[in-house]
Amino acid sequence: MMHSLLPWLPQHADLGAAIRKARDIPDPAERLQAARGLAGHARDMVTTGRIDRIAAGCFDALGTEGSLAGGFAHMRLAILSSHTVDHLVPSIRVGGLARGMNLSVHVGPYGLYRQMLLGRDAALAAFAPQLILLALDAEALVPPLPLSASEAEVAAAIQRAVDDVRVLWRRAKEEYGAQPVQQTLPETTLPLFGSFEGLVPASPMALRASLNAAIRSAAREEGVLLLDLAWQVPPRMGEAELTDALLWHHAKQLINPVFAPLYGDLVARLAAAIAGRSRKCLVLDLDNTVWGGVIGDDGPEGIKLGQGSAEGEAFAAFQRYAARLAERGVILAVCSKNDEAVARKAFETHPEMVLRAEDVACFVANWTDKATNLREIARRLNIGIDSLVFVDDNPAEREIIRRELPEVAVPELPDDISRYPAVVAAAGYFEAVSLTGDDLSRSRSYAANVQRAAALQSTTDMQGYLQSLDMCLVARPLGPIDRPRAAQLINKSNQFNLTTRRRTEQELEALLRDPATMGYGFRLSDRFGDNGLISVVLLRPDPAWRQDELLIDTWLMSCRVLGRQVEQAVLETLASLASSRGIRAFIGEYRPSGRNGMVEKHYEQLGFAPVEPAAGASAEARFWRLDLPGHVPARHVIKMEMTA
Repeated sequence: MMHSLLPWLPQHADLGAAIRKARDIPDPAERLQAARGLAGHARDMVTTGRIDRIAAGCFDALGTEGSLAGGFAHMRLAILSSHTVDHLVPSIRVGGLARGMNLSVHVGPYGLYRQMLLGRDAALAAFAPQLILLALDAEALVPPLPLSASEAEVAAAIQRAVDDVRVLWRRAKEEYGAQPVQQTLPETTLPLFGSFEGLVPASPMALRASLNAAIRSAAREEGVLLLDLAWQVPPRMGEAELTDALLWHHAKQLINPVFAPLYGDLVARLAAAIAGRSRKCLVLDLDNTVWGGVIGDDGPEGIKLGQGSAEGEAFAAFQRYAARLAERGVILAVCSKNDEAVARKAFETHPEMVLRAEDVACFVANWTDKATNLREIARRLNIGIDSLVFVDDNPAEREIIRRELPEVAVPELPDDISRYPAVVAAAGYFEAVSLTGDDLSRSRSYAANVQRAAALQSTTDMQGYLQSLDMCLVARPLGPIDRPRAAQLINKSNQFNLTTRRRTEQELEALLRDPATMGYGFRLSDRFGDNGLISVVLLRPDPAWRQDELLIDTWLMSCRVLGRQVEQAVLETLASLASSRGIRAFIGEYRPSGRNGMVEKHYEQLGFAPVEPAAGASAEARFWRLDLPGHVPARHVIKMEMTA
């Protein structure tokens, strides 16, 4: 019953014994990786707490730098609440652990959320949170109203509550530089009127629904994220209720401990999304996953799909869910043991197919083992293997991939195909913290990139190939429209990223407020289509360098456009813009992260000269200078444009 709250996680044969074995591993780095593996199995609050204790000891032993070296992103989360949340913290940390996150959690004193935000709390300021979660219950926002209250009176009370919480959100941003996250109100009240409840404006359930709607609307306007318990958490699971009346009266626990692993996972997936750790690509098996039957045996006309049977309709419904994920920016790929020509026939000829070949960015169907094919899909798409989610009806194939490629997310699936969409949705693999135009066109962009790669393989003249792409690079200052996408790239780009400095959208906005800072986003289009925002560069003055020099704080670029002379075009644009401001030199910085070795010689190749590190610089950081007067831009074939 407790495990069903995390239905996508596989059962462990003996989780207790595995925890005891992991606890005895002497090396903290190895012990931490073992704990991460255990966090990926079905667990209740007790086993989650045991895993948390192992991981906490490892993080303490390794320190922040050690955990970063092990591939764990660090983030600081503060929880300010009107109800007890201490029992939820281990589940939050273990949810983060499963996603490669080292989450430090600070819990404010019970009920003092207003005082901590409207004043300046020394402990909270010292913690320097990157996220502040406001976990409030309904009565902390709006006291019960008389049932006789009119619709206008209810609306006025809700408006006062939302205005109050807007002030808290703004203080979180301004005073602490943190991203606010607002918890919505779960349904914990009992109906007074039955089905008539929603027609009485001041009834408890109607009031809560209206308040949640107002919070969502205000959050959209204020750039605040939501922990949407009202939509994400069922009010009851088996005999357990989300809010247990006894625990509420005794300990003010709004969240029943039984639900703690799910609550922790919801919080952790938000933090992971901000850190760029959400998955990018849904990889689908075909036979008995996308359609019923084996197409090689049954032919396109014999598979079960669409109208005519409940099973066929269920497969079509799963395809529709996958198509909607693609619409919002998830890349779709196929990994199937099949003859490719036969497998493609269903996409081309079956009248009930929802997915079409053009929806699939990478189509791999052959008789090679699926682990090898998943690696090939990641290579073709130029994304990390840890960006993949693999859906396969075959339990044996799922287990092989979990063993061979632990970085790939493999949801456990029920026997009933009609439950597939719900399980994939519940797992939160593709959690989003923004929705941009680039997100909506991502699937087409990656499909076009596969076409570019195919065209490149067939050419013998690289310069001629680049000219034939007819590329255009557009530079634009990072404003409100581009900031969400820029923050995504800053937090998830690892390989072509000179410093791997991570910043939330709020931290990025604060940096760009300084008029001396230059922050630009670059978009690249070609004859295959628009690549979207492919590079972000932040340049700022630094007291360690002269006033007429700018430090290149961040330079990152999508690996999808490597080898196309984009770096040279970006530098030419930045040099021109900076020179017009009276800047005489750029200072380039490279900080090795263990994953960005490909750009170790980036500045050297662009003509920068090495210089001594500034006082106080990281011991591993290396610096270069480019004098702008007399700088001759490198030749490239890219047309360049500037927009305001």
